[in-house]
Amino acid sequence: MITANFIFILIIVILVAGYIFETVLSWLNVKHSLKPIPALLQGIYDDEKYTVQQSYLKANYRFSSVSSLFGMIVILAMLFFDGFFYIDTLSRSISSNTVVVSVVFFGLLAFGNEIVGMPFDIYHTFIIEKKFGFNKTTAGTYITDKIKSLILSVIIGGGLIALVTWIYYYTESYFWILTWLVVFSFSIIMNLLYSDLIVPLFNKQKPLEEGELKDAIDEFAIKTGFSIKKIMVIDGSKRSTKANAYFSGFGPRKRVVLYDTLITEMKVDEIVAVLAHEIGHYKKKHILVNILLSSLSMALVLYLMSLFLKFSVFSQAIGIENASFHSGILVFGILFSPISEIAGIFTSMMSRKHEYAADSFAAQFHFGDSLINALKKLTSHNMVSLTPHPWFVFFNYSHPPLLQRINNINKFKGNS
Repeated sequence: MITANFIFILIIVILVAGYIFETVLSWLNVKHSLKPIPALLQGIYDDEKYTVQQSYLKANYRFSSVSSLFGMIVILAMLFFDGFFYIDTLSRSISSNTVVVSVVFFGLLAFGNEIVGMPFDIYHTFIIEKKFGFNKTTAGTYITDKIKSLILSVIIGGGLIALVTWIYYYTESYFWILTWLVVFSFSIIMNLLYSDLIVPLFNKQKPLEEGELKDAIDEFAIKTGFSIKKIMVIDGSKRSTKANAYFSGFGPRKRVVLYDTLITEMKVDEIVAVLAHEIGHYKKKHILVNILLSSLSMALVLYLMSLFLKFSVFSQAIGIENASFHSGILVFGILFSPISEIAGIFTSMMSRKHEYAADSFAAQFHFGDSLINALKKLTSHNMVSLTPHPWFVFFNYSHPPLLQRINNINKFKGNS
């Protein structure tokens, strides 16, 4: 028979083993960065900037090591000194309604996590990112962002938790199916409306002005049969000098979003090459595949969770005597994390495969050289490592390293 003490020990083992594993991977990655730069990547950094990039990598490694260790100490303290029991007791003292108790419980955990993590976030933003020339966030913008994020978390996060908790307590065996429908519907709605509802709260967006770049994008979209009604420019430079671009929405609501920093850093053909890569994801149905797979995995996880939540022994493992929705989910999340990590490996492998395919799509339309130049500029501008450790890539990278992407594009060019 499985006891609460056994589950408690299992939780500790999973947390500590996961921490050690990630720490070792990060250490290997930093050590591997000292390897000679492959000939194909020579010239991306000059000697001075490469020294800075190495310092940036090490600074982030040291920061991650300290913040991860602190986070581990906090959660272990919560487990060994009945922290979750006290939060549960406080939540129940506020209301006897099970839905309210769950919302308050998760709200207190989220608020505590935010308070604990904020000093690290401030240090990373205003010390590390500023030191290496990335941060453009002012104190006012940072505070405003935090307030807006808190309000959104209360409204959206609190609302979802309340609805899912209500479903659990009042629909019994239909919990996992109804919850899946809620979460899946919410993810679709957010994908469609994110740029219209959420982004404007934090950034200004404006249509791309008429000119050479817009004409080139429109021309390529017509050539590939990909309708783009909105091409927006976002003021990414408000917070960081790092460059980016993305698509949002799908169907008639899809739009291209370009960071102003990207437009500043790249030539017209390079920007179009980046967008050609993104269009390749749509044309090759990668977005649809990701949605279908994530929805199926979500359904499986919710079904397993519905079985798991019935047993009070799991809640007792973290010091909470009676089984409850909120304590059960907390323990399930920890115990399920190794399986989630394994599933994440396969997801990352599929993602890297999709990236290769999208690169090939851009090369198919003779944007191979432009895409390579764009990737090199993004790598240099964002100070990305040229020699990541293969195991770090295997477990953590959703995109292939630059060298492998260039080899793939050159191979496609040679065969086309």
